Amino acid sequence: MKTEVSIQINQIVRRITASNSSLFTGPGTNTYLIGNDDVSIIDPGPQLSEHTKVIRESSTHIKRILLTHTHPDHSPGATLLQEHLDIPIFGLATDSSIKKDSIVNFESYLLDGDLIRTNEYTIEVIETPGHASNHLCFLLRDERMLFTGDHIMEGSTVVIAPPDGNMSDYLSSLKKIKNYNVSQIAPGHGEIIDNPFETIDWTIEHRLRREEKVIQSIKKLGSCNIQKLLKEVYSDVDPILHPIAEFSLIAHLDRLEELGDITTDDHKISLKE
Repeated sequence: MKTEVSIQINQIVRRITASNSSLFTGPGTNTYLIGNDDVSIIDPGPQLSEHTKVIRESSTHIKRILLTHTHPDHSPGATLLQEHLDIPIFGLATDSSIKKDSIVNFESYLLDGDLIRTNEYTIEVIETPGHASNHLCFLLRDERMLFTGDHIMEGSTVVIAPPDGNMSDYLSSLKKIKNYNVSQIAPGHGEIIDNPFETIDWTIEHRLRREEKVIQSIKKLGSCNIQKLLKEVYSDVDPILHPIAEFSLIAHLDRLEELGDITTDDHKISLKE
């Protein structure tokens, strides 16, 4: 993907990908500009002066900033934009996200079902906790395009990192999206996804298959610590990625403990008898 270049997605949507590619961010964080005469910015990305400059130079009609969540690859650029343009920032903060992420000067919080209306478009707010406790998706109603931040990414699954991330919430939020009229997903990382419901189903199935592998691995290993379990559960994944996978493993274990399937005692993980 080209970075720091404005790409026209449709008549009222443009994308600028930040030059912050990494194992966590893939090709970089996508910033979206919605509208022509009354522009909303979704996720200004990291605090990179070049990225912020490209956003500012892409339109003289930027009116507001919308944040899917406040992780450092999505939100710090909002403060830079606000300093230059004196525009409001909207999103959500929770007790958990405030402890984990940098503080954002929100004009007000967005809640499930809120609408952002302009003469050009309507955006509906959908609360989707899981990857982060304050995660939101934004549905561009007429275009049926869903901006998913880190809820759904192209070409990869997302990391669920407790305590702010929660696997049960994540699975519920994935299922929730299926209740909306969506034809395309505009992810926070990667290209546009044209088969949204197939992608959602695959993601849910992938997580549940991984969770079943957790159970089967504990059966095989017996009572074990998390490092031993990590190697077994993610034996199909390059070991260089295991430190990242460990976050999601902990999220799966938290969920299985909630469901009453496992117990953890003195750092040992066992199936509940």
